[in-house]
Amino acid sequence: MDSSSQTQTNFESLIKQVHAIGEEIIAPQAKDVDEKARFPKEGMEAIKSLKLMSAYVPASHGGMGLDIKQVSKICQVLGLYCGSTAMIYAMHKIQVACIVHHCMTSQFFQSYVKELVAEQRLIASATTEIGVGGDLLSSFCAVEANDGEFQLTKKAPVISYAEDADDLMLTARKDPEAAKSDQVGVLINKSQYSVEPISDWDTLGFRGTCSSGFVVTATASVEQISPTPFSQVLSQTMHPYSHIVWASLWSGIASSAVSKARQFVKNAVRKNPNIPPISSIRLGEVDTVLSTMRNNIKANIDEYMQLLEDGDEDAFTNFGFTIRTNNLKINSSQMLVDIVGKAMLICGISSYRNNSELSLCRHLRDAYGAALMVNNDRIMMHNSSLVLMHKD
Repeated sequence: MDSSSQTQTNFESLIKQVHAIGEEIIAPQAKDVDEKARFPKEGMEAIKSLKLMSAYVPASHGGMGLDIKQVSKICQVLGLYCGSTAMIYAMHKIQVACIVHHCMTSQFFQSYVKELVAEQRLIASATTEIGVGGDLLSSFCAVEANDGEFQLTKKAPVISYAEDADDLMLTARKDPEAAKSDQVGVLINKSQYSVEPISDWDTLGFRGTCSSGFVVTATASVEQISPTPFSQVLSQTMHPYSHIVWASLWSGIASSAVSKARQFVKNAVRKNPNIPPISSIRLGEVDTVLSTMRNNIKANIDEYMQLLEDGDEDAFTNFGFTIRTNNLKINSSQMLVDIVGKAMLICGISSYRNNSELSLCRHLRDAYGAALMVNNDRIMMHNSSLVLMHKD
């Protein structure tokens, strides 16, 4: 067996293990996580036991060395069992990718990655800020450095799993005199910052992400500032990586809904094998939408991986690539709602009951959150400007 075949075999084995923890640990806790809007501790500990927190870290630095396609597959599988757990993992991997792609020239970040691998640390993110209207490329807060240390205070409307994370990556102006768009990323550990809640998280869906608002106050070393400007990190990594892993976990939620619909149709066929139920036609329709969703994700992954391989930094700011990446998020979030809705029509009242084996209540509530995290209207407005300037 050659090395590529062995690598594929190893990954298939890993995916089986992810399914195992999904079935045995994550799924049984998903209802309680959702009802109590609590952090899915059991699921995240199981994920850590498989060393998945450092899956995207190159093998040369002690990680698994998985690529974005493989990480996306893990997100998709986790989405089958619990949307909140999958979302937390996906958001963590976005931060890992930013560090791996843009910070490894720094001795501090090299050392941090070793800790990430050894301790399976969980990284949260604070990129939004009260007062900037959701613009990731603007900050009011600034790094105030003095004698090798810095201080900062940031008012963030949303920080997912902030109180359960080990580390926090946040954005700020590089100094008090810098323009709002002249930003850097800063990685701080739990002992270096405090979070004061300014809002709660009693939401319709994705309740286990615990995405409350916080005021973050931090004091840390200047070594913990990313060596790469945030604008570059956003265009090359955070923006495309986010939409890919989000869409992937959403496809997992969608796949779970279709599986329940398939089971309903199978049950109907067993009861009356001589007359195919009308729901079988609807099952074919919803499977077609799911296939389209998966194909869109694959196409975007393939393009992104090719850009990474080519190493052309300017290609990431190409209007066409940005539009296609934005479209992936918009289309996937819309398809998720469509797929879950179609699956509910197939399953009928069983899917509407919270205590049914075919319940799709949590799927539906999570589905509607997909269009709202980075609001689709905001993305569409951005796309409308890019389309005017883009030449095919």
